[in-house]
Amino acid sequence: MNTTSEVKMSNTSIAGNTINFLFGVVVLAIGVVNMFWGNDFYFGIFLALLSLVYFLPVNTILRKIAGFSIPKIGLLKIALGLFIIWAALGVGELFNKIELMVMGL
Repeated sequence: MNTTSEVKMSNTSIAGNTINFLFGVVVLAIGVVNMFWGNDFYFGIFLALLSLVYFLPVNTILRKIAGFSIPKIGLLKIALGLFIIWAALGVGELFNKIELMVMGL
């Protein structure tokens, strides 16, 4: 029988996993745009690889493979997400590449 704390933990986990998955899809899409439109193929690969952090249970896999885990991995994912958004919008000129993509279709 579930207690209310177990149900809250489950709902929070589901919400967190959903947000991680959606952000991972967005980062993967940004990576694909950078790979195929414009001249930033390697930057696109870099972003596509970083999107794996948001798809996989990184801390669990790291604990199994290396024997340790990263404390406060949620804060690390937030900081990494801010870096990805900054790099894609500012340095990567994402809006210009989306415009090139739309013009090419």
